[in-house]
Amino acid sequence: MAFKLTVNGHATTVDVPPDMPLLWVIRDVLNLTGTKYGCGIGQCGACTVHLGGQAVRSCLTPISAVGNQPVTTLEGLSHDGSHPLQLAWQEIDVPQCGYCQAGQIMSAAALLAKTPKPTDKDIDSAMNGNLCRCGTYLRIRQAVHKAAEIAGSTSKTKTMVPAGQER
Repeated sequence: MAFKLTVNGHATTVDVPPDMPLLWVIRDVLNLTGTKYGCGIGQCGACTVHLGGQAVRSCLTPISAVGNQPVTTLEGLSHDGSHPLQLAWQEIDVPQCGYCQAGQIMSAAALLAKTPKPTDKDIDSAMNGNLCRCGTYLRIRQAVHKAAEIAGSTSKTKTMVPAGQER
C-alpha cells in the first residue's frame, strides 16, 4: 500500500504494509539509520522520533497511523549538526556507547520545543522511559540545560524548529 509522508521536511511515498512500524520505514525503506532499534516494545526509547512535533516510539507506531503528520528523525534536527542539543551533547561529552543517544536527543528536542527553560524535574519527566545502559543520565540532564542555554543565547537568529520545518 502506498503512503505519502513528509520526513525531515521532504515529501516521499513509500509502498509498505499498513502495519509496518514507522521505525522500519525510516531505517529500511528511507535508509535513515540515526533512529535505532532497541527493544521493539516501546520501553527503551532508542527509536524515538517526532510525529507532528510529539516524541513517539517509532517501533510501536504503524505507518498507517502517521497520516499527514510530519516526521522528524535525528537527521532532521539540523543539516550540519548545529542544533543546540547536538552542540551541547558534544560539549558535555554525553555518550559512552552512544546507542541510545538519538532517542535521548529526540525526546530532549520535544521537551525544549515546549519548555525552553526546563527544570531538572521537567527534564527527568520528559526523559523518563529513555534508557541508557551506560548510565549517562546526569550528563544528559546537564546537556539539556546547556542546549536550553545555547538556544536562549541564539534565539534571535536560530530557533528550535527542526531543519526542513522552518516557519
